[in-house]
Amino acid sequence: MNAEEARQVDATLRRLGIPGIVAPEDPEHAAGKWRVYDSADPATRQDITADTLAAVVAKFREADPEPFGNRRSGPTRGFILPPEDN
Repeated sequence: MNAEEARQVDATLRRLGIPGIVAPEDPEHAAGKWRVYDSADPATRQDITADTLAAVVAKFREADPEPFGNRRSGPTRGFILPPEDN
């Protein structure tokens, strides 16, 4: 993730009410990997990326417990392609 993507992730976390500081693993190398931490201090911070991802998934499941068309009822849309005539 680059710095712009990190800003987007940070904004999304704030919008969802999920705590975390999005920062590069190596503060001296912003072009490297980025993670989510519990604090901004590189000396004491703990990586909470996995917990943060789980919290994001949980938020979306709260909003839509059966995503991706797994609902038992409702309209279905699709395309019907006729067979090719030879």
